[in-house]
Amino acid sequence: LSPANLRARARRLARQYGGKLGLLVIDYIQLMSGNRQGENRATEVSEISRSIKSLAKELQVPIVALSQLSRKVEERNDKRPMMSDLRESGAIEQDADVILMMYRDEYYNKESQDNKGMAEVIIGKQRNGPTGTVRLAFLGEYTRFENLASGGFQDARD
Repeated sequence: LSPANLRARARRLARQYGGKLGLLVIDYIQLMSGNRQGENRATEVSEISRSIKSLAKELQVPIVALSQLSRKVEERNDKRPMMSDLRESGAIEQDADVILMMYRDEYYNKESQDNKGMAEVIIGKQRNGPTGTVRLAFLGEYTRFENLASGGFQDARD
């Protein structure tokens, strides 16, 4: 799917549903292709990212765009993802209003019982609000997340 195809489909859906869409979800950015052939992949992903941002503004609709992380995460001791781990382009980090990243310690440290059943949502960027980490319960058998008791948010400014 190219940015031009996405834009055409989104506009068609908006017309079909009275001009207002509630949400668009892209699963995932790296599966999209750029409009111009022969460019390097980072430039292509930058074009895709800017196009998604432009579409969100045009249609006044939130867009959730999933992105793959690079393998650099696996080379570090602390496996928590960082915005610089977003694959193939810094433009994703620049264009996004909000960047959320998931981390589960038990995925990387299978023998550890300390954080079993726990997940972290890392708010790496939020244009109009705080960044930080939210701890959640992870129910793997249902692929479901639930709130923990109060106090699960840690503000990055603290």
